[in-house]
Amino acid sequence: MEKKENQKSLKIIFLEKTLRFMARAVLKKYKPKIVGITGSVGKSSSKEAIFSVLTEHFNVRKNEKNYNNEIGLPLSIIGSLAGGRSVGKWLKVLTRWIGIIVFPVKYPEILILEMGADRPGDIKYLTEFIKCQIAVVTDISGSHLEYFKTLNGIAKEKLSLVENISSDGSVAVNIDNPYIFKFCNHPKNKEKKFVTFGFSPEAEARATDIFYNYNGQGTEGIKGLSFKLNHKGTTIPVRLNGVLARHSIYAALSAISVGIVLGINLVEIAKSLENFSLPPGRMTLISGIKNSFIIDDTYNASPVSTLAAFQAFKEIKATRKIAVLGDMLELGLDTEEGHKKVAQEFLDIKGDIFFAVGQRMKMGAFGVFSQEENQEKIFFFSDVFSAGKKLQEIIRPGDLILVKGSQGMRMEKVVEEVMAEPMKASKLLCRQEIAWKKILVKKV
Repeated sequence: MEKKENQKSLKIIFLEKTLRFMARAVLKKYKPKIVGITGSVGKSSSKEAIFSVLTEHFNVRKNEKNYNNEIGLPLSIIGSLAGGRSVGKWLKVLTRWIGIIVFPVKYPEILILEMGADRPGDIKYLTEFIKCQIAVVTDISGSHLEYFKTLNGIAKEKLSLVENISSDGSVAVNIDNPYIFKFCNHPKNKEKKFVTFGFSPEAEARATDIFYNYNGQGTEGIKGLSFKLNHKGTTIPVRLNGVLARHSIYAALSAISVGIVLGINLVEIAKSLENFSLPPGRMTLISGIKNSFIIDDTYNASPVSTLAAFQAFKEIKATRKIAVLGDMLELGLDTEEGHKKVAQEFLDIKGDIFFAVGQRMKMGAFGVFSQEENQEKIFFFSDVFSAGKKLQEIIRPGDLILVKGSQGMRMEKVVEEVMAEPMKASKLLCRQEIAWKKILVKKV
């Protein structure tokens, strides 16, 4: 932790310590229950699902945007936005905090706090002043491996959230993950109050019988996923409107587990999850022009996440399937092979039309689509705007369109071009903040 602090400016260190003091004072006065969420992937989705369930029964607050670190979490506890470089805005934060401390206010009963961990010691720092009554661990995998060196190092960091919960706290964990499974079954953890979730038979809250919902008969109108929830001999249906990726079911299961801990009826939990929506740009379903359907997965992209998106793309029924894929950045030596893999997967699942946006995707797909019968399936573009215009021309009723690419490709611009209600872009699409809007989109 000392090494990390030494890499920061004195201003940042002072700000973090000041905000930590302020947050601790708020928590001491109002004593809210805290649901802490960590994991390599799925934190934001779980936060949204848990919020959907708890907001029906409690006065709840969740941290917004990327407020999941040493600065963002105290601000979430205070209920303020960051001041940036504005002294006046930071004075507003201070004024709000003084008001909360001096005067009684209607403070949330429960805080749902996503906790990020980029480097060793991050979770320990956060839990020193944020004591969780419920800890949620979504997954342990290879994100941030450069800082932790090994998966065991990542597991130790993420699971330290569980180690530092309050003495009477409960734990909701994804038992399908081998590192979490091993942790739950370690003799030293037998006294902890676990609620396990997943697809495996060992899960206390288990999802089975997954299928897609449609508006009508045949291929018209994908609506989302449904599954059966099995919990201690009780089985109930759960419908997730607008959720298309099977891995997003883990978010719903984490919310179900937290609801169980807090004594909410399973039927009420299932009903609340019908309103659950994923954060923008993460396999979200958006209505397209000409009665088409868009899978918006534009938040970011890697070969692994793109292949995962293709699984849902393959299984959903549609008259035609169109993939609009932008470059996947920061792949280093794997750049060419990574782009070839996703292009080949598109052919393997028998997709109809492939839009390659950017030089990397073009080069990766060029050889894969070299056979004459495949050449009519592919279009190449150097920018998102020309791709969006062409897509607008060729769309037909009933088309299913997957749009995905790395953040720097700004693939949300393609979705904005063909979504049925572009006036809702600020709510439905990612990267709609003013700072992002000011960045010019360049040809690539």
